[in-house]
Amino acid sequence: MILASFMVPIQALIVNHFILFSQFHLINTLTAVVGPQLLAPVTVIIYKQFFDSVPKDFREAAVVDGAHEFQLLFRIYLPMNWGITTALAIITFIGAWNNFLWPFLAVTEEDKMNITVGITQVSDAFGVKYARDLATAILAGLPVAVVYLIFQRRVTQAIMLSAGIKG
Repeated sequence: MILASFMVPIQALIVNHFILFSQFHLINTLTAVVGPQLLAPVTVIIYKQFFDSVPKDFREAAVVDGAHEFQLLFRIYLPMNWGITTALAIITFIGAWNNFLWPFLAVTEEDKMNITVGITQVSDAFGVKYARDLATAILAGLPVAVVYLIFQRRVTQAIMLSAGIKG
């Protein structure tokens, strides 16, 4: 099922997403913008690959000590994968920051729009001024560039993990 989700482009599911979010009364909310961004199949595959690589001895020792499933997750597995979690969070942030189609459809209120949709609204409201549009585009790309420069090693690590290369 996860591999099949790679084969279907997200644009093909836009109508279904819109109907579901409309039925749950989530249109024009921040949940409508952020929610679909958090469910990426690549994160499931990377986490599965990491959890499969954790030695079974950790799990067995915790079970012998009386740990249940939630304690295994929160006290053993999650503390071991903070690096992967931060790397995936950065890549998800970059993808969500640059997303245009879904936020354009899901939100009509200006205070909830992301920057890519907001740029188009400024152009429509005040006419086309190329200097202002280019300055806005640079400001829109600046946070992503700064995040990448700060966390460059983590981003590279996540890309290597998604490709199946262990480093």
